[in-house]
Amino acid sequence: MKQPIAEIVEGGARILPYPWNLIAFAVAATGAALLLHWIAFRLLRRLANASDSDADTMLVRRLATPTRIALVALALVLAAREIPAFETVWEKVAGFVMPALVGWIALAILHALVETMKLRADITVADNLAARRRRTKLTMLSRIATFIIIFVTVGLVLLSIPGVRDIGLTLVASAGLAGLAVGAAAQPALKSLIAGVQMALTEPINIEDVVIIEGEWGWIEEIRTTYVVVKIWDERRLIVPTTRFLEGAFQNWTKTTAQLLGSVMLYLDPATRIGPIRAEFERRIRANERWDGRVQVVQVTDTKRDAIEVRLLMSAKDSPTLFDLRCDIREGMLEWLADTMPEAFARLRIVSPESESPADALARPD
Repeated sequence: MKQPIAEIVEGGARILPYPWNLIAFAVAATGAALLLHWIAFRLLRRLANASDSDADTMLVRRLATPTRIALVALALVLAAREIPAFETVWEKVAGFVMPALVGWIALAILHALVETMKLRADITVADNLAARRRRTKLTMLSRIATFIIIFVTVGLVLLSIPGVRDIGLTLVASAGLAGLAVGAAAQPALKSLIAGVQMALTEPINIEDVVIIEGEWGWIEEIRTTYVVVKIWDERRLIVPTTRFLEGAFQNWTKTTAQLLGSVMLYLDPATRIGPIRAEFERRIRANERWDGRVQVVQVTDTKRDAIEVRLLMSAKDSPTLFDLRCDIREGMLEWLADTMPEAFARLRIVSPESESPADALARPD
């Protein structure tokens, strides 16, 4: 094999002077690699488009660019093995190029597999707790694996530099002290990284969980190895360290289920009859499409001097729906009371001793 290629190069030297003949041969090898890649991926795209799964299309799309560069590098490697002039140049750059290409392909395969598995975890369905848990684990493990691949790739590239390799061998003798110094300096980063791994395993939160933290109510929008992004209800973003969810207390409204109970408080006159209010509440809650049909309760939960506290308890499938349901019921009940029972609203009574006795004041309707 070497003799025919060498003869081709020598024949090219009669047409093009050195080093243009080598450059022309490298361009020809690169063109052949690109042509082979185009043909192969054209067939793969047709197969992926014919498939019913979106995972095949995603995998082909993710691998297209890194495999193209890898094929070009492979063509140059084969050329370098046959041509001594190429081999000298390739030996100087192979230590940088090959680890970087392998790491790039590994990242592309990892991200393609993760995205494929995420497609199977549909969080648009009503009961999406299992899907959200799966997506959270995939996201965390993907970021940890990405960090490891990049770390190993950069390490291999640096070890290919003679000066860096010699320095590393020199520092082996003092590895204990260096390890202590690096460990002390990197303690916060390592703590956050370990917390990210722990969060992926223990699952205190998942993607799209509804939480209350730092006095703010919002959704878990993104979970990274060192911090968590909480989307506040008014479109703000709260950046919380990962360790905060492991070391501090917070409220998770969707830990086991998204269903919640909510209440509307009415402060009414002590002489108000509860029966008509209960009937009207039941009528309105059954007519509201946001109610999930689980809980509807009217209770007098407190009595004060000038008012009674009436709690309207209701349920909904999730916290946003529950908030809207409470607003609907609160508005509707207040309008109904104003139209049909205006005397039911709590009021402050001031009785003059000269005008009437307290018994008369209590007996007199307002």
